[in-house]
Amino acid sequence: MLDPTVFIVDDDAAVVDSIVELVMSVGLSAAAFHSAKEFRDTFNPDRPGCLVLDVRMAHTSGLALQEELNAIGATIPIVFISGHGDISTAIKTIKAGAVDFVQKPYHDQQLLDAINEALRRDAEGREAADDSEAFVKGFAALTEREREILEHVVRGLSSKSIAKELDISYRTIELHRSHIMGKLRVRSVAELIRLVIERR
Repeated sequence: MLDPTVFIVDDDAAVVDSIVELVMSVGLSAAAFHSAKEFRDTFNPDRPGCLVLDVRMAHTSGLALQEELNAIGATIPIVFISGHGDISTAIKTIKAGAVDFVQKPYHDQQLLDAINEALRRDAEGREAADDSEAFVKGFAALTEREREILEHVVRGLSSKSIAKELDISYRTIELHRSHIMGKLRVRSVAELIRLVIERR
């Protein structure tokens, strides 16, 4: 997987340079943009990272860019920065999914903490998406008999009870259960049940 990038969007060149320097000083990758359009034109949802976004900019505001990203289903975590922030604006951005709202002038550590939290959320979200995709593929690979047995497992029945109910041998049930767990990439029955319930 690619290393995460901190994408910085602000029409104030001095602020952009300052944040790039700060981000790179702690070993993170940074990419700078001086307008919402510039960022939008190169945005790739497959690239891991987060967005540090100024609220007020010429042409397209940070709030408008957040709305556009939400509209296309983009999940990149956003840290807003603003020299004009008020409570209502901060609440609006957070309700729309922003990770944090940092007011200028900010303390370096305050901004880095917000960025690290945004990167953590991005990594978590991507891992969950990968797990979900793996589950869908694994479930599609189950045979009709395996799906039938899975339903009984989710109901909490033991292999002996399933064998009796379906009138097949205990050994066959255990073999099917092993195949199910392999295809769905789980290591325990408890994990299997939790995964199926979550997906439903």
